[in-house]
Amino acid sequence: MQYLVVMIDYGRRGREAIVEITRREVISRIVSGEYKNISFIHEVADSSVEDVTADILAEAAVPEIGATGVDLQAGHFDHARDLRKHEPADGPMFSQAITS
Repeated sequence: MQYLVVMIDYGRRGREAIVEITRREVISRIVSGEYKNISFIHEVADSSVEDVTADILAEAAVPEIGATGVDLQAGHFDHARDLRKHEPADGPMFSQAITS
């Protein structure tokens, strides 16, 4: 029999040991964000226990995705809009237009 034990640390609220059957399930739950604050992951096979924390976390590592062109363009438009908010008005102010 082979299974994995994932120990999650909740700080003051304590710890939780979750038993999973497949390595793939553990990796998918790490990638999805369901498993956070992992203390360790042990693989139990027959009568031996192996710490596989580093291996599984490396497999589950999601590559960092940089800013895309769309994000950069949206940021540029937001910045331009913010600058326009602080420009002085060209025409008369509303109160001056009413009294004239």
